[in-house]
Amino acid sequence: MRKLSMDELNRVSAEEFKSQKKNNIVVVLDNIRSLNNVGSAFRTGDAFAIEKVVLCGITGKPPHRDIHKTALGAQDTVTWEHFTDTVEAIKSLKEEGYKIIAVEQVEGSTSLQDFQTTPEEKVALIFGNEVMGVSQEAIEASDIALEIPQFGTKHSLNVSVTLGVVLWQVLQQKLG
Repeated sequence: MRKLSMDELNRVSAEEFKSQKKNNIVVVLDNIRSLNNVGSAFRTGDAFAIEKVVLCGITGKPPHRDIHKTALGAQDTVTWEHFTDTVEAIKSLKEEGYKIIAVEQVEGSTSLQDFQTTPEEKVALIFGNEVMGVSQEAIEASDIALEIPQFGTKHSLNVSVTLGVVLWQVLQQKLG
């Protein structure tokens, strides 16, 4: 084995990325405090070619050096918008035809490995605050909740890790 060079990775340019077809997935950040976690959401969103990131409430917005530190420029390639209120963002996404999915441990949640979607279905995934998780109001406005099975003592993951795990699994469903 040999590590591939940057040229061998065949990365698209920022301009090519902006014009390429995106996966019909939106990431909603519900009052994320850490700007590094926001940057990570942009970078992960770029890696999986999602449609956009929706920043809600106190979630930081580009441009900001701490977002850039982890986004590494993805804040300039991934489309984003800001809503003062997460429930208002959810209403807007529902009007656009998205299935709203809270990623949270709740009564009646669907285990991530049991989640089913199609390439055509538009999904918006809500990720919550580092301490409080997804707000109860956002959960109530959601169509379903997904939960990542966990087997240790903490029963929580950093939001940036959760983003990667969930986006990978959902994208696998969409790509068949």
